Amino acid sequence: MAIKTVSIVGLGALGILYGHHLSKEMPKKNVRIIADTARIKRYVQDGVYCNGERCDFHYVTPEEICEPADLMIFTVKFSGLEDAIEAVKNQIGKQTIIISALNGITSEAIIGEAYGKDKVLYCVAQGMDAVKEENKLTYEHMGMLCFGEREPGLVSEKVQQVADFFEKMKVPYEIDTDMYKRQWGKFMLNVGVNQTVAVYKSNYGEIQRKGHAREMMISAMREVIVLSEKEGIHLTERDLDYWLSVLDTLSPEGKPSMAQDIEARRYSEVELFAGTILKLGEKYGVPTLVNKELYDRIKLLESQYICN
Repeated sequence: MAIKTVSIVGLGALGILYGHHLSKEMPKKNVRIIADTARIKRYVQDGVYCNGERCDFHYVTPEEICEPADLMIFTVKFSGLEDAIEAVKNQIGKQTIIISALNGITSEAIIGEAYGKDKVLYCVAQGMDAVKEENKLTYEHMGMLCFGEREPGLVSEKVQQVADFFEKMKVPYEIDTDMYKRQWGKFMLNVGVNQTVAVYKSNYGEIQRKGHAREMMISAMREVIVLSEKEGIHLTERDLDYWLSVLDTLSPEGKPSMAQDIEARRYSEVELFAGTILKLGEKYGVPTLVNKELYDRIKLLESQYICN
């Protein structure tokens, strides 16, 4: 089956980036942006922009009945996943393939519980340096989507279908036959990068150069390596070096979503990162002092939203 229709839920950085790209490569109505009526009204009125260009999106409400999508892409934040799963129920059919570009290591399992694990491919978005301010997204590097089956060593028909589609649509991608380890690697990067840049209220440049911020980031990532051993994932220093090399490709002026959230006085995904590490540390009796410091400092910043 060739993929001809795509639905996207979540117009954050990834949703805008991939929605805008695909809408220029496909018939407009074949790329559906799923959003409620109030959001659609705001998007249409204010516009949504990608690198200075107004996006010409085809919006569909959750209630609208239509043919199921061939490919369903989740690009919401983790806090919005439950609502997103409900919002896309009219987009999911027997043949729909689902990928989730969310941070963390749990969204695929949650989506699979709702719509069937057989529909879900594991996915990691990496190498994108986008900055989103209100309704405007800017980026230099598009990055790529890495995806594959949960079970290692398998390139299934679904994986090949998505690869063929991305190839045709000029979407940078990579098939990975050990996706769960790749997810843990990206999680390790997020734990280090997102939280450190947020705490330092800075950008990628701050952690690309030598200094205390970079040391803190790497120390937080090494706590993930220790816990990955306990979970049977077995990340190593080689994996850390790989993800640091990915970090080096990003624009120094860019910044991760958590830093953008703190700047905008929005509540962050700290529970998804340090929160997860602290729970795993407690579970296995492993010290996680750096992530505890990052957790406390981010929570302190968030506590000041109400006070100021």
